[in-house]
Amino acid sequence: MPEVERSEPGSKVRVLKAPAVRRAELIDCAQALFLTRGYERTTINDVIAAAGLSKGAFYHHFRSKEDMLEAIAGRFAEASVGFTRDLQADRSLNALQRLNRLLSLSRDWKREHIAELRAMLITLLYPENAVLYHRIVGAASAVLAPALAEIIAQGEAEGVFDAGDPPMAAEVLLGLSTGRRALVIDAMAEAERDVDAGLAMIIKRVRAEEAVINRLLGLQPGAVDLMGPPGAMREMLVDWNQAGPR
Repeated sequence: MPEVERSEPGSKVRVLKAPAVRRAELIDCAQALFLTRGYERTTINDVIAAAGLSKGAFYHHFRSKEDMLEAIAGRFAEASVGFTRDLQADRSLNALQRLNRLLSLSRDWKREHIAELRAMLITLLYPENAVLYHRIVGAASAVLAPALAEIIAQGEAEGVFDAGDPPMAAEVLLGLSTGRRALVIDAMAEAERDVDAGLAMIIKRVRAEEAVINRLLGLQPGAVDLMGPPGAMREMLVDWNQAGPR
């Protein structure tokens, strides 16, 4: 049960909450406003009003609007890799199976959160958000890199992978993913006019990445599956379009 504070008899009761709970509520409010109004059109005062807090309470948790955006993106990054914990605990899979399972779970998560990802990615790729974007990518990579390196190390121990340096190989794989994002945004924009044209852009890039990853890990062509089942990427593009402004 939350604690309450009464300043004097008959006054309005103010519920006191743990700092982590209050901060999470502010992030929820900011996220909802960014996704409905857009990042540029949302002010700190809008967030304060939506949360029903004072400016002092807001600045206790966040320094700026950009700080809120980073917290939201950090939440998405943490949620997107949450499934790796169960994957790491499942020792019934060999390294290649774990790697492909990780890629599959990542695709599923993106599909489930396509509306939020659309709003966040478009906002983060604005030129004025370049510094923030790179900070967020760095934070996400810091979470993902150890899990990916552990899978590659397992493959080395099994004699299946031949990357030489698992942490470096993980860094390269994450770099491929990061470098793909701008092209994906362009492909998504193209898909709003012509789904198949946008799909062709993505397929070309992803197939090239698959070839690079297979060579990097010493695998046969077709071993790593970035694309997923037939039709899955096209369905994601359709979902992306449906998540856009009406």
